[in-house]
Amino acid sequence: MFTAAWTASPQQPSEGFTPNWSREGFWRQSLRQVVRLTAGGGRVRVRLSHAYGTSPLRIAGATVARAAAGAAVEPGSLRRLTFGGADAVRIPARGQVVSDPAELPLAAGEALTVTLHFDAATGPATYHAQAFTRSHRGPGDLLTETDGNAFSEVTESWYVLSAVETDAGRTDGIALFGDSITDGFGSTPGADRRWSDALATRTGRPVLNAGIGGNLLLNDSAWYGEKALHRLSRDVLDHPGVDTLVVLLGLNDIGFSETDEQPTYKPAPVVTAAELIEGHRELTRQAREAGLRRVIGATLLPFAGSDHWGERAAKTSHALNEWIRTSGEYDAVADLHRVLADPRDGDRLRPAYDSGDHLHPDDAGYAVMAEAVADVL
Repeated sequence: MFTAAWTASPQQPSEGFTPNWSREGFWRQSLRQVVRLTAGGGRVRVRLSHAYGTSPLRIAGATVARAAAGAAVEPGSLRRLTFGGADAVRIPARGQVVSDPAELPLAAGEALTVTLHFDAATGPATYHAQAFTRSHRGPGDLLTETDGNAFSEVTESWYVLSAVETDAGRTDGIALFGDSITDGFGSTPGADRRWSDALATRTGRPVLNAGIGGNLLLNDSAWYGEKALHRLSRDVLDHPGVDTLVVLLGLNDIGFSETDEQPTYKPAPVVTAAELIEGHRELTRQAREAGLRRVIGATLLPFAGSDHWGERAAKTSHALNEWIRTSGEYDAVADLHRVLADPRDGDRLRPAYDSGDHLHPDDAGYAVMAEAVADVL
């Protein structure tokens, strides 16, 4: 039985927060990506997404290996992936494929390197904007390269790869569903210090990160993904082994309309607490209908002083948080607002947990979030 051990939620090609390769895609190149697994096993397979492709995508070949430094891999660990027994595969527009399993013993917490070779022009590539770790690109077929020296270009996004699954046989996976805070913005790049990483270490359970920076609960966004109400099935419920959902959403719905500094936030409809509450209720309904054992609500973090803050934002966030705490709609509540608040001003992040923008936690703040969720699992 296979269990999702790592995920990244697909996004449509866009400029995103930082420069990336999604709009140009790939041609006669190899792409090497490194991910940290939260469940081990003796066999591994990958899920490749072409969710936003408008024509078929050809994968000329793929390999997996234990990661070494940078783009290097551990010698002797390389395994060629097949798809229905074939080395190459064509993914239909808006489709996905899952590879055949490859024999490769891996432990929870271990880093896996996935290499894809594109011998034909891909066009714009489905991707995940904010990886907070490096991916590597080089010319030609580099599937079996071990030292990584030919991978001369780097990015901090993931492309095409949407999940890694192992034969762990686990059915106690935890999915974190949210925006840039769940994605890990403000954590140390390359250090695996997101709160999903901290929660996996703390609990020993598979933890899937289903965050998208800038994501909204109620509305689609050109750069920041489909609204959460539409993507829950694809990004959480369709992955094997998940039994618990943690929801942390609504901050961008509230805050994007407070600032004119980011044109990518537009249009940014003004939403009410009642609308957000109905959105949360719909998420819990979808999760329970899919058979999840537990659905946990997390209160919005303090964000006074950030570009998302204002009088209306304060009123709406307070009302939503009070509903999450007291409504009984969730099986349990992680009161992240309380544990991260500045004791001198409850609407602000504690300075020791602030990455600097008064909106996103730092590594220490993410560790506190993980502890708060672990306490109510």
